[in-house]
Amino acid sequence: MDRAQKERVVEELGQIFESSGVIVVAHYAGLTVAEMQDLRARMREAGGSVRVAKNRLAKIALEGKPCAGIADFLTGMTVLAYSEDPVTAAKVAQGFAKDNDKFEILGGAMGETVLDAEGVKAVAAMPSREELIAQIVASIGAPASNIAGAIGAPASNIAGILSTLEEREAA
Repeated sequence: MDRAQKERVVEELGQIFESSGVIVVAHYAGLTVAEMQDLRARMREAGGSVRVAKNRLAKIALEGKPCAGIADFLTGMTVLAYSEDPVTAAKVAQGFAKDNDKFEILGGAMGETVLDAEGVKAVAAMPSREELIAQIVASIGAPASNIAGAIGAPASNIAGILSTLEEREAA
């Protein structure tokens, strides 16, 4: 890799570190190519990305970035998982780590906050943006359906009473 290529990689990594909602750093030593492709596919499907980069170049790219504290995690064979959504990359990485013992989450960053492995696990447990939107919509819609049910209930009760009276008269 010549100097120009290294500069491009540092620039790309710098953009990743600035624009990502969450970054997860993990060791991937011992993963097969198929397992790594599976991780990439899962991450891409969820809206995130995976990047393997030289630690030295990643540390250069981290200089002056809000998440510069993750430089300590960049030792050995590391992979970066990242996403704009502050939860997606952590969820996918945590799920992949459960399925594969060779994938070890070291830590990560969420904005300026540096996370250890437990912190990444806690972020993964949080609902994603889409899940939060669904919960808000459900909570907004629930009172309306309750009101409609309450308004409709007396009418159905009256109809039930009338049908019972009709049955008594017929008998």
